[in-house]
Amino acid sequence: MMHATYWNDDDILEVRFSDKPITREVSENWHVHKSYAADGELVAVVFLDAVKEGYFTPSANGRKAA
Repeated sequence: MMHATYWNDDDILEVRFSDKPITREVSENWHVHKSYAADGELVAVVFLDAVKEGYFTPSANGRKAA
């Protein structure tokens, strides 16, 4: 299971790798935050200012793609 969600108004991209509950979060820097399950599995990565910082580019046809 992997899916990405982009919130245009806030310029936030979340990439989910698992539906497991999040038990720990780590900030890599101001713009990148990782979430982990109790077993250490990476559950999600959140990118703040995703487009502005170059982590994400919306597709040309208006749909968002990670």
